[in-house]
Amino acid sequence: MTDSKNQSQNKRTSGSSDAPPAADGRQENQNRRNRGEKRGGRRDRRGQDRDSEWQERVVQIRRVSKTVKGGKKMSFRAIVVVGNEKGQVGVGVGKAGDVIGAVRKGVADGKKHLVRVPLTRSNSIPTLSNGRDGAASVLIRPAAPGTGVIAGGSIRTVLELAGIKNVLAKRLGSKTPLNNARAAMVALSELRTHKATAKERGISLEQIYS
Repeated sequence: MTDSKNQSQNKRTSGSSDAPPAADGRQENQNRRNRGEKRGGRRDRRGQDRDSEWQERVVQIRRVSKTVKGGKKMSFRAIVVVGNEKGQVGVGVGKAGDVIGAVRKGVADGKKHLVRVPLTRSNSIPTLSNGRDGAASVLIRPAAPGTGVIAGGSIRTVLELAGIKNVLAKRLGSKTPLNNARAAMVALSELRTHKATAKERGISLEQIYS
């Protein structure tokens, strides 16, 4: 009898001693989950801060149709300009069955086709530049401080989101917003600083200014 009582007491003590580790394990897992949620929250905040640097402007939204076997399929096309006002800008086009989806696709497309623009101390461009896309032709010329952005239409949107504050621009061809925006992108992509030009030509910077 005494042996059976001792065995039962040993079982109870062993069971009670095994319970705290299980509880500790559950608590540790919960702590890990909480830490994971906090780390995820930090990553989300970093992503939001990264996205907040970019500005998006919708240039045009049009309802377009495609003729298919059963009739006409209606959708929307959005032209979006994306830039951080620090020398990076892009133009994107998105098509979807709703406006929100088209704008979202346009933003993603614009971030895939970014162009880096060299800016001067007065937030202007270093040299004159011409751009052409299709039937659209754009002339962009640097301006003195205090001039502002003298441009119109989609060209103005591209220049403002690129971070250019003093510039003169003129549309010389087609009035299509998409072609004009892309022509402005071509003109900005061909810009070079005087230092980069001197390096390409193999001459000194003083010889370029002379």
